[in-house]
Amino acid sequence: MDPRIPRLRRKLAAIPFQPLRSHSFGEEQHQFGLGPKLTAARVAAFEAERDIVLPEAYRQFLTNIGGSGAAPFYGLVPLERCSLLVMNPREEAGKPRGFSRAGAGAHEGDLFLHIIEMGCTDVCVLAVTGPLTGRVLIGNGDGYWGPNVSSATDFLDWYERWLNHMSAGRDNRALELTSPRLRAHPNRHRMAPKI
Repeated sequence: MDPRIPRLRRKLAAIPFQPLRSHSFGEEQHQFGLGPKLTAARVAAFEAERDIVLPEAYRQFLTNIGGSGAAPFYGLVPLERCSLLVMNPREEAGKPRGFSRAGAGAHEGDLFLHIIEMGCTDVCVLAVTGPLTGRVLIGNGDGYWGPNVSSATDFLDWYERWLNHMSAGRDNRALELTSPRLRAHPNRHRMAPKI
């Protein structure tokens, strides 16, 4: 088990009781509770069904912390409801790129797993193939604003940053967890949430 797991459990358990914490957009959906942990066999079956390998830090979270629930926005989507997405091709220079569902068995381009429900057409995804594998990105499915790549090195680091910011009283829009040099599109058409 990853040594960060016990620390994340403690931090998550403490969040609801901290008087100066942020009140996360969408927290009424998960109320900082987690769904049951997943078995390694269930995760392996999901991977086999989709012909992918989940990044290790995300797998560690699912099997040692919880399979859904407490996370930014409306929370972590249960694994069986997670969908594979591809980033839309660049249509023209300077135009933001959105995401589309990956075709069955089609592994054209890098694959992203939609893991956090943000509302409307905004998406929080985890790269499962390509150079960004293991990194969390947020974007807009329709390409209204370009995807931002979190500067956190993996899902567990990203999740801990969220817990730390919640504890410190910063809300989702003030998280500033995106590295400016890793933005997929520097000129956004509207203010996008950063995590």
